[in-house]
Amino acid sequence: MSKKKALRDTAEAIVADGKGILAADESTGTMGKRLSQIGLENTDENRRLFRQLLFTSKKEIGQYLGGCILFHETLYQKADDGTPFVTLLQDRGIIPGIKVDLGVVPLAGTVNETTTQGLDDLGKRCAKYYQDGCRFAKWRCVLKIGEHQPSPLAILENANVLARYASTCQQNGIVPIVEPEVLMDGTHDLERCQIVTEKVLAAQYKALSDHNVYLEGTLLKPNMCLPGQGCEKKYTPEQIGEATVTTFRRALPAAVPGVTFLSGGQSEEEASINLNAVNAYASKYPTKRPWKLSFSYGRALQFSTIKAWEGKAENVAKAQDVLLNRAKANWAASQGKYAATEAAAVAGESLFVANHQY
Repeated sequence: MSKKKALRDTAEAIVADGKGILAADESTGTMGKRLSQIGLENTDENRRLFRQLLFTSKKEIGQYLGGCILFHETLYQKADDGTPFVTLLQDRGIIPGIKVDLGVVPLAGTVNETTTQGLDDLGKRCAKYYQDGCRFAKWRCVLKIGEHQPSPLAILENANVLARYASTCQQNGIVPIVEPEVLMDGTHDLERCQIVTEKVLAAQYKALSDHNVYLEGTLLKPNMCLPGQGCEKKYTPEQIGEATVTTFRRALPAAVPGVTFLSGGQSEEEASINLNAVNAYASKYPTKRPWKLSFSYGRALQFSTIKAWEGKAENVAKAQDVLLNRAKANWAASQGKYAATEAAAVAGESLFVANHQY
C-alpha cells in the first residue's frame, strides 16, 4: 500500500460514520489539575488508573470513537493485567495517536503571543511512535483575539510551524492533526471570531500547500466560531453553527477528510449542542459540506467521567458508563442527530480555563 493511501485511509477511518477522537493527551501538570478536582495526588499510578478506566470501557465505545490521542507517558503504560494501553485501544477499533508538540513559548516581537516548540527531533520521534503503534499525531498552536491580535507575525509563524510538523509526520507515515486554536479568552463577539478564524485558516492552508503536505492525509482540529468568554451578547447554537460552517466553506479545502473540533472550554453539554448545530446547518446544503464535522474532545468527554469515578475502584463501571454516554452524544451530534436532554448538572458546568495549556 502506498504511503499516501495509508495516510488517507487512516484519516478517513478516524472520522468515519460520525466517529470522533478522545483527547487523552493531557500533560503531567494538566492531569494534576484534573486529579485535584477529586482530591487525588498527581502520581504515576493515579494517572495510569484514570487512563485505564478510559481505555477499558465497553467495546461499544469503538462505535463512537475512531481515535484517541495519548501523552508520551500513557503510550507506554499498561493495564493491571499487563495489557498495553495501545492494545486495549486497538481491540476496540480505536486508532492510537500521540501528542508531539512540546508546549507553547513566547513569540519574540509580539505582545503576549506564542508559538509552539518541538520541531528539532520530531522526525526521530515520529518514526519511534509509528513503530510503537501510533498512526496519527497532534500539534497545537494558539492564537489570541485582542485589539491588535492575532498579529500577522503570529498567524504566519504558527501556520508555518504547523505545516513543518505536518510534513514531518507524513514523511514518517503518521497522519497530522493540524490544530490552530483561536482561544475563547476575551470579550470579542461571534463576528470577530469568525473573521479571525477565517484569516487563520486561510494562512494555514497556504502554508500547508507551500510545504507540499498531502491534504487527504490530514485532519483539522479547529475552534468553533464562538464569542469570547467575556462577551455580553448571547448567541444561539444555530448562529454558531452558521458562522462556523460559513468560515470553513471560505477557507477549508474540500480535500481535507474531516474536521475534529476542540471543545475549547465549552461545557460538555454546550460542546455537544454546538457540534450538533454545526452539522445541522451544514446538512442544509449537503453539496457544500465535503468534510466530516466531528469532535476531538478532552475536557468535554472526561469531566463528568472523572467526577463519577472519584478515584474509587467501585465507581469505575459507573464512570465508564458516563464516558460511553458522552461519546455517544457527540457521535450523534456529528451527524446532526443529537437531542439535548436534561443533562446532569455536571455536564453543564463551564470548563473554561483562561489561557489554557495542555
